[in-house]
Amino acid sequence: MNIERQPFGTAPDGKNVELFTLTNSQGTKAVITNYGGIVVSLYVPDRNGKLDDIVLGYETLDGYVKNLPYFGALIGRYGNRIAKGRFTLDGKTYQLAVNNGENHLHGGIKGFDKVVWDAETVVQDSAVGVKLTYLSKDGEEGYPGNLSCTVIYLLTEKNELKITYQAATDKATPINLTHHSYFNLAGQGNGDILSHELMLNAEKFTPVDNGLIPTGEIEPVKGTPMDFTASKPIGRDIGQVSGGYDHNFILNSTGGGVMLAAKVYEPMSGRTMEVYTDEPGIQFYSGNFLDGTITPSTRGKVYNKHFGFCLEAQHFPDSPNRPNFPSTILRPGETYTQETIYVFYAK
Repeated sequence: MNIERQPFGTAPDGKNVELFTLTNSQGTKAVITNYGGIVVSLYVPDRNGKLDDIVLGYETLDGYVKNLPYFGALIGRYGNRIAKGRFTLDGKTYQLAVNNGENHLHGGIKGFDKVVWDAETVVQDSAVGVKLTYLSKDGEEGYPGNLSCTVIYLLTEKNELKITYQAATDKATPINLTHHSYFNLAGQGNGDILSHELMLNAEKFTPVDNGLIPTGEIEPVKGTPMDFTASKPIGRDIGQVSGGYDHNFILNSTGGGVMLAAKVYEPMSGRTMEVYTDEPGIQFYSGNFLDGTITPSTRGKVYNKHFGFCLEAQHFPDSPNRPNFPSTILRPGETYTQETIYVFYAK
């Protein structure tokens, strides 16, 4: 296994940005930058051993700085949406940055995807990786408390991309960290993902309003286009879902740690991805807002609608305003932890 470290440019705040290339003995390669904790590229073999980059992204730092599709990024302090950017905690109402219509999305105007993380390399017996740390200061994007975060990416010999998260705070604060890669198992830019076959280990989901804010209800997927309990092509029922899939699915969790949350198979390449997590939900997003205007020009590709999908392990959207949802409040003296594993193989 091998890890390489090289310059990747300078962030708008003047900080130096680096690129870390992790490689295992099978040739699988993860390229990660400490700007936003972004997975820039992920090369995985198909059934014939051919490597393709299966995540959407840019080849230059400038692309990530100028655009906001959250390609490959770490998301925080709060992944997904908070209605009107407001919540009340311990009797005090907080107003967050509003950056998605009237709502707060993915941590605000300058979320964790737009900051430079401190980085160091990690070498283990059967894995190489990057350890990222960041201190989100009290009041950043409207959030209370100084929040210290550590995220470790590991590429293993078993073709796993493991992401572990840890955080602590000095004031009570909402936290919902996640990872936002857009995957296309046929290779980035190689058509849409509608023929990918998806299974979600979820019998319930949280319906949303027109602003993609949960209504607070919890409904069964059975008999609806949301039913992925048995593997089916993503495109089979997508026409029945207004705008496409962008929903939180409630995982059939036993509360016993990391479990299988999703499985995706791409028939032409044979590539398969399994997602394991200890989170209670997973956001399935079918790349509805990709429209060809966001292009990684240096890669010679155009990302049209549905050219990538996201599977974001998370707590539920708008949980700070929904007492019936699992709590996302972290308090002083507590430690936030999360683990998500993406496993790749071909058949």
